Amino acid sequence: MVEQFVENNKVVSFTYSIVDQDGELLEQSDIPIRYVHGGKHDLFEKVVQELDGCVVNDTVEVSLSPEEAFGPHDPELTYTDDIENVPPEFRRIGAEVEMMNDKGEAKTFTVTHIDDGKLTVDGNHPMAGKVITFQIRIIDIRDATPEELLSGVDAMQAPVLH
Repeated sequence: MVEQFVENNKVVSFTYSIVDQDGELLEQSDIPIRYVHGGKHDLFEKVVQELDGCVVNDTVEVSLSPEEAFGPHDPELTYTDDIENVPPEFRRIGAEVEMMNDKGEAKTFTVTHIDDGKLTVDGNHPMAGKVITFQIRIIDIRDATPEELLSGVDAMQAPVLH
């Protein structure tokens, strides 16, 4: 069998880890993510570029600045209030609440801190403001089907990699 390379119109399956600049594990997927190389996907462009030309079992590390990834941390998306002003179901770290602005636009905020009668919610992505490194291992490469070329993703699993 001829070795497959990551190139346009190939379905690429990979596993990944994301670590911060201190090497702390932020996210990991041992379940392969699939996408059509050169097609529609939600992957960071720099990641896609680094995968180009790889073969099965190759490992790739791609570092992204905040601007290349999840953006800078915006302090205006962080709010602190008295815990008594917050409904009980949101009084736990990790709770998510959807809020709307004056224009009717919805944004999800996560409870990130509770201390001394105060609760803090943050609307930034958890990795905003961080230099992150993707550690990727190519699991499989194959020709995309006509349906996958149209949709850009494998029907069994759409990419979830930010």
